[in-house]
Amino acid sequence: MSEPLLKEKTWNKSHEAELRERWEKEKLYKFDLNTEKKIFTIDTPPPYPSGRPWHIGAAAHYSQIDMIARAARMLGFEVFFPIGIDRNGLPVEIYTEKKHGIRMHQVPREEFLSLCSVALDDLEREMIGIMKSLGMSCDFENYYRTDSEEYRALTQSTFIELWNKGLIYEATRPNIYCPGCKTTLAEADVIYVEKESELVYIKFRVKETGDDLIIATTRPELMCACQLVIFNPKDERYKHLEGKHAIVPIYNREVPIAPHPQAKPEFGTGLAMICSYGDLSDIRIFRELRLKEIVAINEEGRLTEAAGKYAGMRVREARKQIISDLEEKGLVVKKEKILHRTPVCDRSKDEVEFIPMKDFYLKQLDTVETLRELQKRITFLPEQHRQILLSWLDGITIDWPISRRRFYATEIPVWRCKRCGHLQVPKEKGRYYKPWKEKPPFDACERCGSNDWEGEERVFDTWFDSSITPLFITKYLRDERFFEKTYPCAIRPQAKDIVRTWLYYTLLRCYQLTGKIPWERAWIMGYGVDERGEKMSKSKGNVIDPIPIIEKYGADAFRFWAASEASLGSDFRCSEQRIASATKFLTKLWNIARFISQFPAEEIPELRELEAADIWILSELNRLIERCRKGYEQFNFFIPAREVRNFVWNVFAPHYLEMVKSRAYGEGGEQKARVARAVIHTVLKTVLKLLAPIIPFITDYVYRELYKRSVHTERFPEKIALEEDYSNYTQKIMEFNERVWKLKKERGLPLNAPISVEIPEELKIFENDLKKMHKIN
Repeated sequence: MSEPLLKEKTWNKSHEAELRERWEKEKLYKFDLNTEKKIFTIDTPPPYPSGRPWHIGAAAHYSQIDMIARAARMLGFEVFFPIGIDRNGLPVEIYTEKKHGIRMHQVPREEFLSLCSVALDDLEREMIGIMKSLGMSCDFENYYRTDSEEYRALTQSTFIELWNKGLIYEATRPNIYCPGCKTTLAEADVIYVEKESELVYIKFRVKETGDDLIIATTRPELMCACQLVIFNPKDERYKHLEGKHAIVPIYNREVPIAPHPQAKPEFGTGLAMICSYGDLSDIRIFRELRLKEIVAINEEGRLTEAAGKYAGMRVREARKQIISDLEEKGLVVKKEKILHRTPVCDRSKDEVEFIPMKDFYLKQLDTVETLRELQKRITFLPEQHRQILLSWLDGITIDWPISRRRFYATEIPVWRCKRCGHLQVPKEKGRYYKPWKEKPPFDACERCGSNDWEGEERVFDTWFDSSITPLFITKYLRDERFFEKTYPCAIRPQAKDIVRTWLYYTLLRCYQLTGKIPWERAWIMGYGVDERGEKMSKSKGNVIDPIPIIEKYGADAFRFWAASEASLGSDFRCSEQRIASATKFLTKLWNIARFISQFPAEEIPELRELEAADIWILSELNRLIERCRKGYEQFNFFIPAREVRNFVWNVFAPHYLEMVKSRAYGEGGEQKARVARAVIHTVLKTVLKLLAPIIPFITDYVYRELYKRSVHTERFPEKIALEEDYSNYTQKIMEFNERVWKLKKERGLPLNAPISVEIPEELKIFENDLKKMHKIN
């Protein structure tokens, strides 16, 4: 016994910065492509630095992704842990507009792109700083940006491959359009919110009989585009109308009345006007019945000439005026306030419209059933979140429109022949093309021989870029050997809200390009919510900045909270109070380690030298190792965090350490002291290893101080070979100890006072240690 090797009385979080520097200097986490181990590639989500603060839930998410990497290393894998920053698309454009007080379409393209390219630099540096302060063990020296020429060149190369495979085409179709963002959207870019709307009951007229026909609609401004009135085939009220015609008020056009299962008898009057293009249901019916479209709304969100005197009005303005005019004519029966499921842009939150536009499409409808089979090969962690993907696959109705009318994104590498309209793509892959400002990398048109070209000005949907992260990090098309050894990835960690976008589009694109699934596992985390259980968002004002929290409590406290707050896949509550409480466990761990550090580290002796108490705690330790291993293999850090905390706090410290303390001090002789010291060091070393992926700083500091090497170079602990399992004694030992402590308290005795108490027969094998612990007469 000597002075504790751990001199400080409490854990000092300033050691975290020292350890980070040490890890970097030692290149502790450097990836070795030539390893004989199985390679474990993490398709880390590149976060978007769209504004301060990067909220606490996101920081918790990335700290757990680092736990994946650290756990995989301890489980024997060679871990490839790249990191990137997502800088393409609408958010950077919006941020640039706000920062400089400009509008994208009112500034020369070159100037706007230049502003965008540096707009996020400060936010990016802050985000990287947060990741480093969290102790993330990813490859910061080689982090990538999705707006780099190398990344955009790969996006374009994959487009060229898919174009040559015949999987991409251009067509004019009614698309989802955001008037605020001024661009086409994919189905995945649209969310549905319950909005208060006005349901207006309008009198149409039956041409053949002159009878009134009452139709309820929330979109009276689309009457000019009405081409059909439907009722449900099972609705007996309207069967007599089949084959007749309705006269559309104001416009006095006649349209057919027909049965169709899309009509809902319970909504309004059970009759519905089908317009081009009210919603996706209308679009499907138009295609199904080959109705002639009438375009009612243009790209500016204004009504077209087809609307007559309402042309040029914005949608809401026109709606209000049309209702007023209908009321003047006595054609409004009633109006009701209802909650209506309204499609809005996921980015701008503007209500979307459906407008026919010329766009590039990636074929996906033909691949849906294949993807439904392929997803069975992916292990979802937790399994329940697989259903998010399956539900999305069920809802896909159109091919993916991949072109956008924006500026700051990857350009579509296509040139159009001005003479014959032929579209041509470069033959050379690996270059970054800017068709809107560059000459084509070819001369003559393949179809007509002309060399007069017009470069494409549109860019890709940001998910077209983001969906190649597994290919970019594994050097697809750039380093064949590297790609073969690192792809498919071992795991895709991400939040559940982008399963329908990032996960789905990556699965689609990687399969179309490689014929393989992109990862073996999909690790899906829940949302960070506030104390009231509401999802954190800047718009709600309930975001907590992680920087002052980490500075105040340290990364380990933050990480331990993140791991122990909720099981994988569940939403987790975020608050400073919860993080502050995590520091109590770090203090407990430090106190235990400091106490043990006064004893020399010994190796576990022969089994015959162990006392019963030693066999008992090692039996409990074996159970802990087994439970933690299951948690780590599922990358569910809630399990080891809770299990180790319970073991340390409720079993090891209050019971075993107190039972063997006198023996460790040498009261039973040197041989017994050596055994006790060996066991407590074995338990401490194992606990440090089990906690290392979760709290990497304090575990590494203690391990280096006591055992002279980094805990992060160690493998996951193996169970200790014992002839018997004494874990069945745990409850009995704890109950006996608690009874003795209670008796002393009731008698007003200090815990170190002698007491007369009978040791139960079943605990006689622990008699010596229990007598020493409680000073039993």
